[in-house]
Amino acid sequence: MKLRNLIALFAVLLLISCGKEEKKKSTDDIPTKKAAVKKAPEKAKKTKVVEKEEIAIDLNNKGIGPVKTVTLKETIDKNMVADGKLLFKNKCSSCHKVNRKFIGPSMEGVIARRSSEWIMNMILNPEEMVKKDPIAKALLVQFKGSPMANQHLTEEESRAVLEYFRTL
Repeated sequence: MKLRNLIALFAVLLLISCGKEEKKKSTDDIPTKKAAVKKAPEKAKKTKVVEKEEIAIDLNNKGIGPVKTVTLKETIDKNMVADGKLLFKNKCSSCHKVNRKFIGPSMEGVIARRSSEWIMNMILNPEEMVKKDPIAKALLVQFKGSPMANQHLTEEESRAVLEYFRTL
């Protein structure tokens, strides 16, 4: 009889609890302020990829500025590269990365996309370049109106940066 009484008692309790179901508060019922939630960006593959540049390659455009001609030696000047690398790190790397787009375009392969004169004139004369040079104007649009800052490098310093770019 004890088993029968336990079953009956269980049935009565079950019926009672179903009739008096108390609504539990869930986290959905609690009013909260809606906050902007940013999804974490997907991690980029660790391969060395240069972002595809949408601006046409133009090795004939020399740009606008003091540099009219640049003669590059076949061998790379390692001392000049070291100076250029340091200048790039200190003056340019806050906006340019070597192998990916950032605030400005990637510098990897820039020698294959732009003339040496254009590169040096862009370094030396960025304000006038973005006003008058068609490539610089297009880059300004592509990079959402972020103009290149004039770092006030000398012609010799800009040549050292160019030599560093030759190694990328």
